[in-house]
Amino acid sequence: MYSKQNTSDIIKRYAFMVIGCISYALSLRMFLIPNKIVGGGVSGAASLIEILTAIPAGYFIFAINIPILILGFKLMGWRFIVRCLITTASLSAFTNLFGLNLFDFLQGITASPILASLYGGVLQGIGIGLFIKFEMSSGGTELLGRLTHHVLPVFSIATHVAIFDGIVVLAGAIVLKNPENVLYALILVFVSAKVSDVLVLGLNKAKLCYIISDKAEEIGDFLIHHSPRGITFLHGKGMYTGNEKGVLLTCVKSHQIQSLKTMVKSIDAHAFVIVGEATEVYGKGFTRI
Repeated sequence: MYSKQNTSDIIKRYAFMVIGCISYALSLRMFLIPNKIVGGGVSGAASLIEILTAIPAGYFIFAINIPILILGFKLMGWRFIVRCLITTASLSAFTNLFGLNLFDFLQGITASPILASLYGGVLQGIGIGLFIKFEMSSGGTELLGRLTHHVLPVFSIATHVAIFDGIVVLAGAIVLKNPENVLYALILVFVSAKVSDVLVLGLNKAKLCYIISDKAEEIGDFLIHHSPRGITFLHGKGMYTGNEKGVLLTCVKSHQIQSLKTMVKSIDAHAFVIVGEATEVYGKGFTRI
């Protein structure tokens, strides 16, 4: 049973890796390279080289990543590096494939740099989100940032990655003599990050609620019978008064928060209610874990 499930998971992982590579490659071919927009990372560096030399970017995506993967072998382990190598090879292949004359209809779908940044960011975000969600990686500046942080543990890994990405973006702006490239790259990165977050975290957001009241048991009993959500009772103590307090913990959908507050108010108008964001909720009534 475990073996079958494991095999199924592996097939699913690599299937979505291929989809992620296709989406990422399309962002380069349809929007970024035709509009000479140089984003961050290895793909941005490869795009810049293609813009200057007309040599397909896929070759450079693979070539630049190879030394990074070799350097990362000891730090990350061979399994991770092999997955990176497969992903890098796939991304390189699709980037070059979509650059062939056969796919001319895909290239230069818009001449607007802003639209290219927006939609290029959407496609890149889909690719990056799928890589993260299914534990794949193409190496690049993300792995390079891990390596430099290991050697020089100053600031966070994200800062190291951002520095490398920024160098590529600035190089694109300087070499192409187009300062606006930095602005377009910022749009690209922002949209890409938002889309990848949605893919990784999903739209499974809810409200996390704490209800502190002297009538916590009465409120909890009422909510159990009038709300589709589960309730957890916690024991609390007021630090100022020293009085025992009941604390109810529950998660509800965003549109249910108003009815929850109304129900609580009907029993204890002086209840202390804290409502926060829960970006991921798994379990009964929400998404299965």
